[in-house]
Amino acid sequence: MTKQYTLAQISEFLGASLDGDASHCIEKIATLANAKGSDIAFLANKKYRSQLDETKAGAVIISEKEAALFSGNKIVVKDAYIAYAKLAQMMDTTPACARGIHPSAVIDKNAQLGENVSIAANAVISSGVVLGDNVQIGAGCFIGENTKIGHGTKLWANVSVYHDIEIGEYCLFQSGAVIGSDGFGYANEAGKWVKIPQLGRVLIGDRVEIGASTTIDRGALDDTIIHDDVILDNQIQIAHNVEIGQGSAMAACSVVAGSTTIGKYCQIAGLVGINGHIDICDGVMLTGMTMVTKSITEPGAYSSGMPHTTNKEWRRNMAHLRNLSDFKERIKSLETRSSQKTVDE
Repeated sequence: MTKQYTLAQISEFLGASLDGDASHCIEKIATLANAKGSDIAFLANKKYRSQLDETKAGAVIISEKEAALFSGNKIVVKDAYIAYAKLAQMMDTTPACARGIHPSAVIDKNAQLGENVSIAANAVISSGVVLGDNVQIGAGCFIGENTKIGHGTKLWANVSVYHDIEIGEYCLFQSGAVIGSDGFGYANEAGKWVKIPQLGRVLIGDRVEIGASTTIDRGALDDTIIHDDVILDNQIQIAHNVEIGQGSAMAACSVVAGSTTIGKYCQIAGLVGINGHIDICDGVMLTGMTMVTKSITEPGAYSSGMPHTTNKEWRRNMAHLRNLSDFKERIKSLETRSSQKTVDE
């Protein structure tokens, strides 16, 4: 049965002011365009303001600056998007990753399980593993020897955590994440690749979220470190010995090569490539498809990806780009001739 919340309960939870019927019941959150009378919607982007006049939502979460634009039931907040995020947590119906200990789970006798630990079907918990209280391990997960997982952390199905990994409290790992696999370390001997065993670990702080199919390699000698409150989207590659600072965020399909350090509170968009053995300072924003080849020492926004254009225009621009070196030499020649002419005069 769907749980209902009155607008009075919602406004109290959000610490917001309510303008309208406090007893009106809400069942779920919806968009302005698709909401019904039992739904609550939100306005967080000005391009959707026109939908306020047509929405059938039972109530709207709206900012103080825009509250006058809507005459229906409304919950007035400072930041509508933050309020929506918090309300979504309150009304979240996502089931647990696991409930209880499934009979098919394989748990080594030397593993230590805290109170209220749940382990789903076909999960493997190796020797020396320590699971904190209220940890949830989803179906088909593998936890390698001597790994430690902190209180309240959740792993969805088929997450693989290798040996000697340390994971903090209240982390969330989406399906298919791989933590602690070997870094890409090889030496070339006369055309043959000699594997370098990766002897470091992965250390993950508290409240870290790891997206589906994201991989974090163990360190070659030192550790790969993901600090507190980092969020990583799906299909990201973090190479060996990378360190990511507190509160940084990275969007899907970005990659970080080995031994790079990323500072605190950085924001990295999708498809970004970051070279190895460089440092990125705190507070850097990298827009989509940026290629970072050297260290960044000043906070701010950086870009290098080329926005799309028509194929015809792109081909014309590429033709100019191929001739850029020739243009440079012609300009230098003209400058030299102009300078010589000035001297002669």
